[in-house]
Amino acid sequence: MNGISFPIKIGFIFLTTCFLPVANAQEHTIPIAQVKIHDTTRHRIPIFDNGEVDLIDMGNSLLNKFPDRSKDTAHIDAGKLHSSLLPGIGYSIETNFEIELSYLGGFYTSNENNANQSSILATVIFTRLHQLLIPVVGNIWTKNNKYNLQTDWRYLVYPQETYGLGGYSSLDKGYILSYTKIRLYSSLYKVIKTDMYIGAGYDFDYLLDGHEINPPPGITDFEKYNMEYNQKGTNDIASGPTLHFLYDTRRNSINPSSGNFVNISYRVNLNILGSSENWQSLIIDLRKYFILSKHSKQVIAFWTYEWLTINGNPPYDLLPAIGEDPYSNTGRGFAQGRFRGKNMLYLESEYRFGILKNGLLGGVVFANTESFSEQTNSQFARIYAGYGAGIRIKFNKFSKTNVAFDYAFGTDGSKGIFLNLGEVF
Repeated sequence: MNGISFPIKIGFIFLTTCFLPVANAQEHTIPIAQVKIHDTTRHRIPIFDNGEVDLIDMGNSLLNKFPDRSKDTAHIDAGKLHSSLLPGIGYSIETNFEIELSYLGGFYTSNENNANQSSILATVIFTRLHQLLIPVVGNIWTKNNKYNLQTDWRYLVYPQETYGLGGYSSLDKGYILSYTKIRLYSSLYKVIKTDMYIGAGYDFDYLLDGHEINPPPGITDFEKYNMEYNQKGTNDIASGPTLHFLYDTRRNSINPSSGNFVNISYRVNLNILGSSENWQSLIIDLRKYFILSKHSKQVIAFWTYEWLTINGNPPYDLLPAIGEDPYSNTGRGFAQGRFRGKNMLYLESEYRFGILKNGLLGGVVFANTESFSEQTNSQFARIYAGYGAGIRIKFNKFSKTNVAFDYAFGTDGSKGIFLNLGEVF
């Protein structure tokens, strides 16, 4: 996981900046040089200051408050919990407009200078499409970064549009597939050498009341898949152990500018452990970041995400799908679930650049390609692409957290707005 960079989709961040005490939310990753950015001029708005500026500074300036925020990264205080409560209004293709309330807590378990920050993120989201999402994500480090406990627990009431399986699905033939999902994922990692970890865990998914709403005439891919593989369809369980390998040289996982990331996860689901079917999957997540020069804010990033069904048949709602990665970030330009199949190949690149010298505003351009195996012959017959551009507004200069606003197009005619707190990858 990327710690606290879980993509909270928020629209009006000024609600948080101006009216909540988020200046006390210490999102420590790698402390940056402390720069005094404010003078004491009444009502000064520091948009064009040379020092580094974020939205919290802007909110403080509008309220005529000029606290010394350098103390936010002055030292590590083990055991102290630093909390933020973030309300928001957002939008995404798959949810339409949404309101949410998020809690973010950060703390350290030791006072060493190289200690990684632990974090807990809990969010409640309600959407215009009557979807309810309650994720609770934890990333806990023990003393000396020896062990790392990662959890991903979610409760979803999630009517979602589905378009069928494989690369030949059509955008204009989508319909609603409704289900309730309980997810309980936990993994424990142990360091084996610097930046390298191995881990094991347990994944549990419970899919309840899966049903179609106004499906098109004939037998749908959902119905055919469930009949062909003897899936229950309406109620499915996936339960089994996981194995992990992690190599991460990024010093800031929230907004990486250099380094490498390799995460390989193997999952085994077994009838004897309660699964509806026996099946296995493999996820290979690789990322590489290049900063163009030491004095530049220009970064080129690459991401490839392979999600493969090794054996057996996962429930329809757990098949590899666009936007169904842990942070729901694959496939900008397409709705979540637009493509689905037993195997997924994905590649994305992004160019990031600064706009204002004070770091408050930046921009990105990006492109991605994806292909899904066909149900009949397992071949990757078609390739789709998404592309677009966006702006980045600095939310917290200490953790380098950005608010990301992207507009993206898909080659099948889809398009939309994509909002995140934290970089997409």
